[in-house]
Amino acid sequence: MTDIRTLVSRLDLDQKIAQIQGVIPMDLIDLAKFSDPGAEAPDFSRGFPYDIARLRDVRPHGAGHLSLGQQFSPDLEQLRRDLDHFQEIQRDLAPFGIGTLVHAEGVSGFVHPQGHQFTTPWGQAASWDPQVSGTVGRIAAQQAREAGIHLFFSPVLDLARDIRWGRVHETYGEDTELVTRMGIGFIRGVQGEDGDSGILATGKHFLGYANSLGALNQAATQLGRRELTDVHAEPFRRAIAEAGLAVVMNSYNDIDGIPAAANRWLLTDLLRDQLGFDGLVVSDYDSLTMLHNTYRTAPTPGHAAGQALDAGIDVELPGNATTSGLRPLIEDGTLPEEALDRAVTNVLEVKARLGLVPDIRPSRPAAAPQNVDRAEAGRQAREAAGASVTLLANDGILPLAPGAAKVAVVGPAADELRIHFGAYSTVSEAEMVKAISLLATGALPGVSASPDVFPDLFQVRLPGIEPIFEENARTLHPESVTVADAVRALDPTVRYHALGSLEQDAPALDPAAVAASVADADVVIAVVGERTGWAGNNTAGEGRTASNPTLPGNQTDLVKALHDAGKRVVTVVVSGRPLLLEPVHEASAAVLLAPLLGPVAGPTIADVLYGVVEPGGRTPSTFPRRVGQIPMYYGHPVGSGHDHPTLPRHGYIDLIDSGPLYPFGHGLSYTTFDLTLDSVTVEDGALKVAAQACNLGERDGSAVVQLYVRDEGATVVRPVRQLVDFTRVPLTGSTTEKVEFTVPLERLAYTWPDGRRGVEAGEVTVLLGLSSADIRGEATVEVPELV
Repeated sequence: MTDIRTLVSRLDLDQKIAQIQGVIPMDLIDLAKFSDPGAEAPDFSRGFPYDIARLRDVRPHGAGHLSLGQQFSPDLEQLRRDLDHFQEIQRDLAPFGIGTLVHAEGVSGFVHPQGHQFTTPWGQAASWDPQVSGTVGRIAAQQAREAGIHLFFSPVLDLARDIRWGRVHETYGEDTELVTRMGIGFIRGVQGEDGDSGILATGKHFLGYANSLGALNQAATQLGRRELTDVHAEPFRRAIAEAGLAVVMNSYNDIDGIPAAANRWLLTDLLRDQLGFDGLVVSDYDSLTMLHNTYRTAPTPGHAAGQALDAGIDVELPGNATTSGLRPLIEDGTLPEEALDRAVTNVLEVKARLGLVPDIRPSRPAAAPQNVDRAEAGRQAREAAGASVTLLANDGILPLAPGAAKVAVVGPAADELRIHFGAYSTVSEAEMVKAISLLATGALPGVSASPDVFPDLFQVRLPGIEPIFEENARTLHPESVTVADAVRALDPTVRYHALGSLEQDAPALDPAAVAASVADADVVIAVVGERTGWAGNNTAGEGRTASNPTLPGNQTDLVKALHDAGKRVVTVVVSGRPLLLEPVHEASAAVLLAPLLGPVAGPTIADVLYGVVEPGGRTPSTFPRRVGQIPMYYGHPVGSGHDHPTLPRHGYIDLIDSGPLYPFGHGLSYTTFDLTLDSVTVEDGALKVAAQACNLGERDGSAVVQLYVRDEGATVVRPVRQLVDFTRVPLTGSTTEKVEFTVPLERLAYTWPDGRRGVEAGEVTVLLGLSSADIRGEATVEVPELV
């Protein structure tokens, strides 16, 4: 048996560098075949013309990593054969038969045309149930492993506190505890409770990526080290300690002038030394090239790779744009070879664990792969979606009863499937391929495949693409139905009217025409929202920052026009992030949030509207009233923000209420709950809380019991309240259940002025609630010092 360090010592310099480099399927297309004017144009209808044998030409020493490994084939069986073929060539090229680590995405399900899809992570977080994210991770991993994938670039552990940022839907919301628990649920689902599933998860993005200047993608993060360490790093700290997180990806931002990809304090001092991480650090795509091209902290691409290695990055992804320039820097002593050896060691440790190093047997053999039953995956997706749909407001109009009133359905999201999918989904993945092929063949009028288009396709508007993308979604998910069709299946008397538009240049509505269309209706269901994804004309997604995150187009005016026409309006909002909904709230009898539920969205929403399913969700983020309140989150520091346990503080002069429209943790039900706090004690280094949850109504439902803590005195400013635990409690009608929490005092820890981290002795107040703003009981206790 050979050990890792011995193996590293037997590699030459080129072989070592190959282990920290990536390759993508697009690298395996021989563009020279198509550059000749007389050459036959590629047939994109069957995907891209990949030539796996070209690996020998583009990576003569082998490829350490294959990114976007799911792209070789839309058929899972063929994908498996293609990846097997790739690995055969790789083992011939690489020393000692070392295999390639194959990456993919899976945060909403395995991102492949045949992958089972679920509600987006923000929707999963709305369930406040880590079993939901665990189910998503488990099913995604099972499918991916069958195909030959080893690593997911999921979950996103960023705290999203600025709703202008386009990637909120990829996160588990704004709060440390909720993000931590949902992220750990996903990681355990992917890796298995014993870490033996044969596939690993990646925590990203390290660190503070979602808190960027102006909410712009990849912009600077202006947070102090204490907040970064105590708040934003906490999900990573606990994922490492509690779930065995083995891979971390850096973020694109710079922190105090140092890009994350070259930040030694971030990647070594904090991640490895303080958080105890001993795994693999991979770069986010092209973040190393940004050191040279964008930030200009590196004079050459090779120096960019050297800066990243010295800081603590182990792998360049997706390709080799910077690491291909490492050899001369190592040969002239600019970068010590020991830095490269450390990175290669970390790569091979992960590969050995996954059985990709023939001479080293995994210490824990992977469990046998399991087949995924499609029907079971669909049932789990429906359960997750039902637990995620969130009733934001209701004057008693919901649930509806079939035939009890004349109902009309309107809104641009009522007859569309595409709108229910986010980025990192089957739909967005296929759309990127479709957009590239249309641009390459000149099929989109007014847009060409010019050099200024492809570098950032996320931000390029594609005229006339919406019908093509809608057809694409329906082809990928032929079993899915729209909200309008699902509602009519429950109540055949419902009429659908095509009113409103979510296009940014939509014409003004004619209120009289709107009123005339729904004149016979007693109740109008208005299905509105925004599209989220990569390519196209989305208003949310990666690289899509909104300066004013409201409903796009004329949708707000549509809801107001319906209200002004004297109709009772039930508004369904399809979105993967909070939007500014105050005018919609005021014009609606009920507001229902459908947080990108995926292929099961239509029937799930219909079931909730008609009471077949209880709305199970609670908000994972705060909903501000106005854009000027952003960023807004419930756990702001004492003395700042909208909530103050001490003296009144300054608010907004143009707002009667400076608080949120919908607070964090908020969600109504078709029954009513109450909570009783029985006792709070401090025992064995933990807060122990005993309480009762009561269903006061006749209908069954689930209470989401939330436990917050406020530190009443510390040498640094603490949050007005901090979520420390939560649980979903299913309650049949008119029943009461006991609820108990045991919260380690470590969850209250913070960095002291002298640099130590712990809890200072003193009083803390425990608050038991149904949301961050709906506290039903509190008690103050003394806690001892904890260092």
